[in-house]
Amino acid sequence: MRLAKIPAPAAVLTLAAAILTLAGCHSAYIEATVSNRTALPLSLIEVDYPSASFGTQTLAPGADFHYRFKVLGSGPTAILWTDAAHHDHKDTGPILHEDDEGSLAIAINPDGPHWLISFASKSR
Repeated sequence: MRLAKIPAPAAVLTLAAAILTLAGCHSAYIEATVSNRTALPLSLIEVDYPSASFGTQTLAPGADFHYRFKVLGSGPTAILWTDAAHHDHKDTGPILHEDDEGSLAIAINPDGPHWLISFASKSR
């Protein structure tokens, strides 16, 4: 009768690392899209969210800007932008919470921004 060899500690660690990699670690992110639905270009677009912000210098009419972020902490969102007549605008959006996950769409229309959120349901 022949006994099976017990793997060396390095082999066990390698196997464990491979299993964890294949199982994958999941981190909650929000896929954001800012859309210019006006007839003129927008500039200096900034989206503020808890603990950080993102943005772009310009956004042509009909164009979209995509960004992915992780929420740390809780707090309000806001969008700031400058229109073609060089007027500054600001609009507040939804409250975000740490580990929120899903999508956030902000369409800047002639009548102002429209916010659409779609988050995975979870208890807060």
